[in-house]
Amino acid sequence: MSEVQVYRDLGRSFSEWFDYVLEVAEVYDYGRYPAKGMGVWLPYGFKIREYVINIIRKFLDSTGHEEILLPLLIPENILSKESEHIKGFEDQVFWVTHGGLEPLDVKLALRPTSETALTYLESFWIKSYRQLPKKFYQIVSVFRYETRATRAMIRVREVSTFKEAHTLHEDFNDCERQVLEAVDIYSKIFDSLGIPYVISKRPEWDKFAGAIYTIAFDTLLPDGRVLQIGTVHNLGQNFTKVFEVRIQKSDGSIDYGWQTSYGISERIIASVIAIHGDRRGLVLPFHIAPIQIVIIPLITAETRDTVLKYSKKVFELLSSSGYRVYEDLRDELRPGEKFYYWEFKGVPLRVEVGVREVEGNYVTVFRRDTLERSKVSLNELVSYVERVSREYNENLSRRAWQAFKSRIIRLADISKAKEYLNTVRGIVEMPWCGSQECGLKLAELVDGDTLGTPLNEDASGYNCVVCGSKANTFMRLAKKY
Repeated sequence: MSEVQVYRDLGRSFSEWFDYVLEVAEVYDYGRYPAKGMGVWLPYGFKIREYVINIIRKFLDSTGHEEILLPLLIPENILSKESEHIKGFEDQVFWVTHGGLEPLDVKLALRPTSETALTYLESFWIKSYRQLPKKFYQIVSVFRYETRATRAMIRVREVSTFKEAHTLHEDFNDCERQVLEAVDIYSKIFDSLGIPYVISKRPEWDKFAGAIYTIAFDTLLPDGRVLQIGTVHNLGQNFTKVFEVRIQKSDGSIDYGWQTSYGISERIIASVIAIHGDRRGLVLPFHIAPIQIVIIPLITAETRDTVLKYSKKVFELLSSSGYRVYEDLRDELRPGEKFYYWEFKGVPLRVEVGVREVEGNYVTVFRRDTLERSKVSLNELVSYVERVSREYNENLSRRAWQAFKSRIIRLADISKAKEYLNTVRGIVEMPWCGSQECGLKLAELVDGDTLGTPLNEDASGYNCVVCGSKANTFMRLAKKY
């Protein structure tokens, strides 16, 4: 699905469409708050955010994760203790240097992430393998001084919906098991929202600062650029050695604990909006829509009382069945204006009620995903909505994955790869020997960014497109946000 196909009727580029939808659908106010890189969640958007967070919490809580809340401020001596980590973040940290008019003895960082702060505390909390594995998470704001052009939800200085999980384990094997569990959890979260993705092991030069390795989830937005939507890091013992997190193991020996961490931000919501949206505006998955069904009475002066009575009956029937329903009774708007308004806000189902519906004891239902209308008997309405609510999300997911897969291509020709990334865009997979020199050179030659390598991919029979030696994997390349 190309940017031109989706947005031609709006006469806007994808970036213009995205900003326009956030504003007009009253999701997120960005650019007017007088601090660069910080946005405001409006009530409608905040409800979308709430339902997405509920999904994240469900998958974490059901796998033994425990939610905590750490302080926002991290003392400089704590943040800087793991040298590789602070080197990776030193140009992104916001510092608090004064309390009122008094200079602070120790500078305080607005957390860019919480590995150091939590590991410091774990050195006091956890002493024995009997307490392990320990799986903490929090959903908070983090702050990073993003110097490139900021973008609403996608590249911000306050990441206001950052889910960071931090786990502690007895040994390397259990740490590796946790990485696989985290990948599985993230796959289920993205699947539940119909967000397509590739899973890649980031190259050594692009891993999380302080990690042994990083695994990342990437999706494609309609302009063909890749957006990183989730990361999983095996931290090994890099932080626990620095903060003296010593664990008595089951065999009686003492060793440093092993850690993982993994994060998701509001980019997950940006992806839902961008991937499922169309020229009419938002198209929200059924289970995260703040309003799942809107009822619009079609009235005249003569039919007003009859139609409104019937509309109220429909409202009570659906709301009592557990659906989030809204009855639009605004007199100042014509029905067509109401149709456009709710379509733009991505409400999955619209129920139209007029005198013909009253006389026939049915309703007319409009689906936002397929743009189809159906006549549904009032007696069958609840069962119809129950069925459609399942089909709806499946339909969004199916067409998103189809569009996504159509833009992943495997090439062994550098010139063709460069042309693809600069015209069609998408993701190119190219044979690679695994050396950093060839990986960086390849990115330069195709004018793209490295995403990393597929997990468990066999490249036998291929040669590295840079040096010509035997390839041991494929490098994924794309234009990234």
